[in-house]
Amino acid sequence: MALPVFRGCCRLSVSFGLNRLFAVDRCTLIRSQLPGCPASASRVSVALFRPYSSDREPHKQRQKVVVVGIPNPFIWFRTKIYYFLIRAYFDKDFTIEEFTEGAKQAFAHVSKLLSQCQFEALEGLVAKDLIGKLEEKCNLLPLHYKKALLADPDEIMYTTAGDVGIYYDDSGRKFVSILMRFWYLTSARLPEDSLEGTRVFQVALGEEGEAETKRLLTANYEFQREFTKGVDPDWTITRIEHSKLLD
Repeated sequence: MALPVFRGCCRLSVSFGLNRLFAVDRCTLIRSQLPGCPASASRVSVALFRPYSSDREPHKQRQKVVVVGIPNPFIWFRTKIYYFLIRAYFDKDFTIEEFTEGAKQAFAHVSKLLSQCQFEALEGLVAKDLIGKLEEKCNLLPLHYKKALLADPDEIMYTTAGDVGIYYDDSGRKFVSILMRFWYLTSARLPEDSLEGTRVFQVALGEEGEAETKRLLTANYEFQREFTKGVDPDWTITRIEHSKLLD
């Protein structure tokens, strides 16, 4: 049975083998459109909780940031259909939960290499035609902007799938692409007016209530995999965007 062509996203150019990586004091913000996301994307609420101490560590206070996403119903329904088609025609073992976990690991790893300008280490993970473009852009960034590219795994607050695409090219090769959106915190010192639309808030740490300023940033990574018979089963990052840093 022939699978019709579906298009739900743009093609990209980075490559990555996901199979290889794998009482409240509220400071709440709810935005219908976050930086790096179209108006149709999820609505996100961020709540900052007071630090607390455990019985075992009475002098060590912790912070907790909770991010809750409210998906767009149309996008949610459409992606569910695509997940069904992926399982039916391409990979019967595919689950978005497992894919999301792998995508988060890939995002953290690649963003670290970008922040450290380790472009040679991206070879085999990122498409050759994109490495040069990333290197050119990163070399123009100030040091604190480069630091802001890094997404620590513990600071990734929310991850959601965006557009999904299933298509053939002119030679009959089969592809699936999934756009993933990430919201993450960074303590990089950025000018207040440098990243329009991002949110800045302070987190109280320690007994003295010393505040650490953190900024909520977004990133879009699109993953692509070719399902043509005989091709290695690796996902490829075909697009990298960090809000106002790498567009």
